[in-house]
Parts: sequence; C-alpha cells; structure tokens
Amino acid sequence: MKIYMAIDDTDILGSRGTGHLAEDIRRDIVSKFSGTCENISRHQLFVCDDIPYTSHNSSMCFVADIGDDSFDAIVKHTINILETCSADGSDPGFCIFDREKLDEEGGRKLMDFGHRAKRTVLTKEEAYGLAAQLGIHLSEHGGTGQGIIGALAGTGLRLEGNDGRFRGWIVENAETKMTVRECLEQLPVMDVVDLSGAILDESELVLLNGKVKTVPRRGRQVLLVKKKEDGGQSCWVNLGRDEIKSLDKV
Repeated sequence: MKIYMAIDDTDILGSRGTGHLAEDIRRDIVSKFSGTCENISRHQLFVCDDIPYTSHNSSMCFVADIGDDSFDAIVKHTINILETCSADGSDPGFCIFDREKLDEEGGRKLMDFGHRAKRTVLTKEEAYGLAAQLGIHLSEHGGTGQGIIGALAGTGLRLEGNDGRFRGWIVENAETKMTVRECLEQLPVMDVVDLSGAILDESELVLLNGKVKTVPRRGRQVLLVKKKEDGGQSCWVNLGRDEIKSLDKV
C-alpha cells in the first residue's frame, strides 16, 4: 500500500521544527512497521496576516510503502506522536491516505486544494469537507487544529509532484565536478534537470557547489541546474538554496 502523509503546525518559535517531527515519524514507519519511505518534501503555503504560522507557513509530506495491515496502526502511532511531541501552543494537523483509494477526479480536487492553499486563505471547514468527500483521514491534535489545512494541502502538492523542495542537503560544502551519470550513481538523484524542465544527458558535466538540495519534478527527486561560465567554458551548476526558494514563491 502506498500512503501519502503530511503534518503541519506542530511547532512554535524556538521549538523543534515540524520537519524534525516528520523525520521521527518517517523513521518509525521504517523501524516499527517495516515500511519504506521516500524523502520528506517541504511545501510553501500562503503567507499573510490572516494565517497564523511559526516562521514560513510550510507543510511537510512524505510517501511510504507499507503493509496493507499497518495503516490503522500507523495512524494511531502518528497521532500519539503529535499529541505528545508537538510544542505547547502549536496547532497540529495530520493527513494520511491510501493512494489506491483516490481516483483521478479525487486526485485533481486534492491537487487543486493544495494550489489554492499557496495563494489564498482557506478554512478548516473546507479542508474537512474535501477530506470527507475523498475518504481521506484528516485530524487535528491540539490548539486550534489549524494545521489540518496545511497537512491536506501538502499531500495534494506532493501528489502532483512538481512543488516544493526536499528536506535537507544531499551534499554539504561541495566543490567538485561530476558527470550526470556519476550524480545518478552516487547521489540520491533520479534526474538532473535544467530550468526549462529538460533532463540532461548522462555525459553532461555538472559542478556541485556549496550545499546541494533536490526538488520534486514529475514525482521524482531531481537536481536542478543552470548554465555557468567556468574557466572560459560553460558548464552546469546546481541551484543554491535561495534560487530554489525563489522558484517556490507564492
């Protein structure tokens, strides 16, 4: 069974971030439930004074393959973590669903909700209404429960596969050149892609510089690169964190 899971609003300023809690849950699915998990993606949502958020208003989501008999236990386990580990004063929300039970129309509605959450204020009532319509588990676990909006939106954006960025760095303090083939063989990268969306040939040379981050594209974990002049010759170089963030403006 392939599941999509997202949490949001589990922290306050100065507390341990939602990404860390998502990583704890992800590790537990592997160690306690023998699942396999993809990396966590961060999805930037609408920022305005009418929406309470800690620092950036972003949701954390990941995809996992689990045994068919593990779903209910994972839901219960995650709820326990959210209710015991979320920061006092936070508004945790939790969303999870079985991908096979979401049809094409339902997927479009969920993705649309995710995109609307990037550009406008949505309500808990809208979130609960859509979740009920689609048969998706959506629950709040403290405070106002406002995090359910971001949790539901995060699953929709991850489902679409072209939004946000993956948590953490695949390389830190890099200063090396590799072919695309070497990147695919040695790094957690499925494609190397330029800013137009084109997939680079495996023979192309890439300069890895600084902290290297990946993003979702077409549902795959990819390295985004741009052209750069290096010693009088043009080569490809990875986008920096700020450049990747600028692509995710809402």
